[in-house]
Amino acid sequence: MKGSRTYIKLIGVLFILLFSCNEDRVGENEYGIIKGKVVATGTNMPLENVRIATQPVTSTVFTDSDGNFRIENAPIGDYAVEARLDGYLAGYEPASVLANVEVNVIFELEVSTANNRPPTTPELIAPAENELLQSIEAVFEWASTDPEEDPITYTLELRNDQNDDVMLFEDITETTFTYSPLILGAQYFWQVSATDDINDPVLSPVGTFDVINAPIDNRFLFVRNINGNNVIFSADESGAEFQLTSQETNSYRPRRNVAGNKIAYLQTTGAQVDIFTMNRDGTDKFKVTSNVKPNGFNLNELNIAWPPSTDRIYFAVFDKLYRIRTNGQALQLIYQTTDASFISEIAVSENSNLIVLKTNNIDGYNASIISVSFNGNLIDTIISGVDGAISGLDLSVTNQKILYSYDESGFQSADYRRLDSKIFLYDMVTQTTSEISQNKPSGTNDLEPIFSPNEAFVIFTNTSNDGISQKNVHRLEIDSDQNSRELLYENAFMPDWE
Repeated sequence: MKGSRTYIKLIGVLFILLFSCNEDRVGENEYGIIKGKVVATGTNMPLENVRIATQPVTSTVFTDSDGNFRIENAPIGDYAVEARLDGYLAGYEPASVLANVEVNVIFELEVSTANNRPPTTPELIAPAENELLQSIEAVFEWASTDPEEDPITYTLELRNDQNDDVMLFEDITETTFTYSPLILGAQYFWQVSATDDINDPVLSPVGTFDVINAPIDNRFLFVRNINGNNVIFSADESGAEFQLTSQETNSYRPRRNVAGNKIAYLQTTGAQVDIFTMNRDGTDKFKVTSNVKPNGFNLNELNIAWPPSTDRIYFAVFDKLYRIRTNGQALQLIYQTTDASFISEIAVSENSNLIVLKTNNIDGYNASIISVSFNGNLIDTIISGVDGAISGLDLSVTNQKILYSYDESGFQSADYRRLDSKIFLYDMVTQTTSEISQNKPSGTNDLEPIFSPNEAFVIFTNTSNDGISQKNVHRLEIDSDQNSRELLYENAFMPDWE
C-alpha cells in the first residue's frame, strides 16, 4: 500500500510540471494600446511630429498633422509616456495598460523659453531729440523687434521739468502713442520699456523734447487733415503754426470769439457731432452740446456762429436754428424754416437783430440765402432756390454786407462736387451783388470765405474742382484790381480770422 501511495504522488507532480510547462502564466503575452493627442498649451493647437516614447520601452511613434498618436501592442502594465518637440518643454503622463483596452493620454506642451531672447532695445523716433513741439499734443513713436517674434508690450514713462509728476502708460501694444495736453513751455523726458513677458523688460535711452510757449498772436485758424482726421491749427502773421486739437479726433469749423478769448468748434463721434470750446492755446476743452446736437444734410458742410460780445453759440439741427450758452445751459429754439428746408450756414448779429442763413434741400441743393429777424420775419432774400452749391457765409461788422461762395456752373451731383465756385459780396443797402474772386485759376473753386478783421481782405479756401486735390488757404484784397491772391497756408481749409 505504501508503494501505491508513492506512485500516485509522482503522477500528481508530473501532471503539475507538464501543465506548468505547456500553459502561459496569467497575464503574460497580453497587450493593450496607448493612444492620445498633443496640443499647445493655451491655444489647443495640434502639434505635429512630436516624438512619443514610453518607459518601460515600447514603440516610438510621432504625432500626425492633427496631433494624434497611437502605440500598438503595448504589454500590459504601468508606463510613463513622454512627448518631446523642439521649442517646447517635454511632457510626461502616466498610463496603465490593460489587456485589449485603449488607454487615452492627452499632452499640453508649453513653449520652451530656455533659449528665448528679449526684444531689442527700443529706438526712440519721435519726438526727435530736443525737438520743439508746436502743439500741446505729442505723438510718440519708437521701434523694437523680438527675435522669436513674441508679442511685445510697452510702457511709456513721461516726466517734465515743471512738476514732480511721473506718468506711466502701460500695456501698449503698438509702437505709437498719443498724449495731450502737454504743458506749454515745459521740457519733457520720456523713456520706453519693452517686454515679451518672458525676459526682463528692456529700457530705451531717455529722450528729451520741449513744448512751445503759449501762442499770443495767433489770429488765424484753419483745419488740416492728418491720417483721416481733421485737426485745428492756429497761426500768426509770420506763418508760425500751432496745433490745437488732437489728430486722434475729428475736429473742424473753428470760430474764435475775441471777447471770450476762446474758440468754438465741431467734433464728431461716429455719426454725431458736438460743439466744443477751448482756450486759444488748445487747453480746457469743454463739450457744450448734449442731447440736441448739430445736424443737417452733411455734417462737414455745417457751420456755427459765435457773435462777438456774447456767450451764445448758434447752430442748426435740420430746419431749426438753436442757440446755447457756452456752459451748455439755456438751449433755445430761435428760428425754423417755413418750407422745411435745412439750415447749413449761419451768420448772426445779436446787436442788430439779424440772422443770415443758407438753406438747402436734403441733397444740399435748391439753395437760398435769406436774412431774418429774431422774431422770424423775413428781411431780405439774397439768393432763392438756385441750382448748384453755396458754401461759406459771413457777415460784415457793419451788418451791411454778406460774403458767400456760389458754384456758377449750377452743377449738381450726389457727392456734392463743385465746378466753378466763386466768392460774392452782397450789399444789403444797395441790394447789389459783386464777384470778388479776382484771377481765380480755371478748374478751381474758391470756398469758405471769411472777412478779415478790418474787412479789407477775405480769407478763403482754394482747391481743384476734382474734389480730391489738396486744399490751400489764400487771402485777397476785396477792392483791388490787381491779382492780390496770396497763399497763406498749404494743405489747409475752413479758415477763420479774428
